[in-house]
Amino acid sequence: MTTSAGQMRAWRGPAILTFGFRPFFLGAGVWAALAMALWVPMLSGRLTLPTAFDPVSWHAHEFLFGYLAAVIAGFLLTAVPNWTGRLPIVGWPLGALFALWLIGRAAVAASLHLPPLGVALADLAMPVALAAVIGREIVAGRNWRNLVVLAMLGVLILGNALFHLEAARGDYAAQGYGLRVGLGAVVMMIAVIGGRIVPSFTRNWLIRQGKGRLPVPPMQGFDKVALLALLLALLIWVVLPDHPLTGALLLLAGALHLVRLARWAGDRTLAEPLVAVLHLGYAFLPLGALALGTESLAPGIFGMAAAQHLWMGGAAGLMTLAVMTRATLGHTGQTLTAGPGTVGIYAALVVAVLARLAAGLWPTEASVLHMVAGAAWFIAFAGYALIYGRLLLRLPAAKRI
Repeated sequence: MTTSAGQMRAWRGPAILTFGFRPFFLGAGVWAALAMALWVPMLSGRLTLPTAFDPVSWHAHEFLFGYLAAVIAGFLLTAVPNWTGRLPIVGWPLGALFALWLIGRAAVAASLHLPPLGVALADLAMPVALAAVIGREIVAGRNWRNLVVLAMLGVLILGNALFHLEAARGDYAAQGYGLRVGLGAVVMMIAVIGGRIVPSFTRNWLIRQGKGRLPVPPMQGFDKVALLALLLALLIWVVLPDHPLTGALLLLAGALHLVRLARWAGDRTLAEPLVAVLHLGYAFLPLGALALGTESLAPGIFGMAAAQHLWMGGAAGLMTLAVMTRATLGHTGQTLTAGPGTVGIYAALVVAVLARLAAGLWPTEASVLHMVAGAAWFIAFAGYALIYGRLLLRLPAAKRI
């Protein structure tokens, strides 16, 4: 077969294995909802999982290295064929990658009864295999500019390995080097990839609406300065999260990325939530940097964990939900517009992030606010699975055999 469509038509197995976004986006949505449904009673002490991780570390790990790893896999397996002009991974090889991800989730959940090294290897198997597949495609397609994406995936894998090492030593991995390395890699992915797709999708939509101000093209000189400032701030944050220098650099990076976002004409996209949500998701990146920078310089305002959730739940959570909804619609032949249900799940996720931040601002109300945040998060991702699951599980009518 010489085309992606031909390769998919030749596949006689389940429709969900015809493209990378299908199993991984559905798995990510279901797991994000299920993990939160487990986490809320774990937080109150009403549920205990047979995991060797402390409850907070399990929660942090399963979002950063569980949910996000699945979204990244689905995105890259779908985007890289477009970048390289090569055929996508479909069928049982795709199913094997997804099975590795499921094995990782089960191994971490039952890690109390398993050797730490075995748990780490089971959990790292999918991202390492993904990196090998993506690396092969980039090299074969001579798509050198996207080696930076492979490098960031490698840093995410390193963060996961460090997280397992810290957990095995009995450290509080939820605030360790592994989490900061992994989260730093995700933040840079959003800055680099989001810096391409947000202005691009915005420009395409605005052109269809008629004349008016368009986004500044991506990767101009200012963008490169903003990215370098963010990279430097993240490197120092990984090593010295509470140092005043870290705070100053995070404030600088946050300010630069707010300006960067303002150059993309997001104020003109409010009529289409499918586009506007990309700007809102990206906005949490500079807001998280500003909050963490402020917390480093004046501890106790938000608490580090609450400020960090502007990156984890806000930038990473909302941006990935935005990409999953858009990609699912686009690759299943639907109209690129957000219906009421989609707007509802976006709103629920914003509520979850704001409630989690509020729990840091008003610790006396933290237990109630944690429940609100957890319930809103569950609604967002269970809603995605319910609304988009039917599209992911079957081919469009025109493509059925």
